[in-house]
Amino acid sequence: MGAGHAHRLYRHAQSPVHALPAHCKIAAVFCFVLIVVATPRAAVWAFGLYALLIAATAAAARVPAGFLLTRLLIEVPFVAFAVLMPFVAEGPQVDVMGIGLSQSGLWGAWNILAKGTLGVAASVLLAATTELRELLLGLQRLRMPPLLVQIASFMIRYGDVITDEMRRMRIARLSRGFEARGVRHWGVLAKSAGALFIRSYERGERVHLAMVSRGYTGTMPVTDAATATATRTHWTRAAALPAAALAVCLLGWIL
Repeated sequence: MGAGHAHRLYRHAQSPVHALPAHCKIAAVFCFVLIVVATPRAAVWAFGLYALLIAATAAAARVPAGFLLTRLLIEVPFVAFAVLMPFVAEGPQVDVMGIGLSQSGLWGAWNILAKGTLGVAASVLLAATTELRELLLGLQRLRMPPLLVQIASFMIRYGDVITDEMRRMRIARLSRGFEARGVRHWGVLAKSAGALFIRSYERGERVHLAMVSRGYTGTMPVTDAATATATRTHWTRAAALPAAALAVCLLGWIL
């Protein structure tokens, strides 16, 4: 984790949210998501307030709305699943524009869409305001099992390496006149996937041997401990989002 690794979700800016330590932001987002999930689905107005909290945080972090909305497209598969629920769920039905839909399915779809969208938006904001290296250090600071932190570090670090390898293999196939156009070409693609797997496995072995030869004993050194420190002011600022969400959640259960 000593070297930096920029990712596409991160947006460089000078803002109070960017300045917060990574583990403070991780804890705040985790608490916020738990509170959103604990909110009763019938409190529709509460989810509107949550969205306003996310928008206010994005404004404070200087993250444009377009940037945030574009990254929310990752939840499209969940949206498709939620759209199908009113048609397949059982129970009493209601008439919507001449179509009979399950009442429990409608509430379930709303529950998934509202809570899922807010959770993804909070995660996108976390990634947009925190560098990848700081995220890993923040997880380590929060006492996450070191082995899981290392797995996440290597997965992200070498994901780009494997992607580049796939791109080079594709260019090699195109340079030889190959272009997948049907089922009869699946064999070539399967062989390419197998070759990619073997190359990745061999690369992993070489990396592990190189680490062991340099004194690796199962833990990664923290090269910059200053980034892992947080003051009471930092924690207070980070707690503003989950504290406001908690107040909304309590009102949702009371009203």
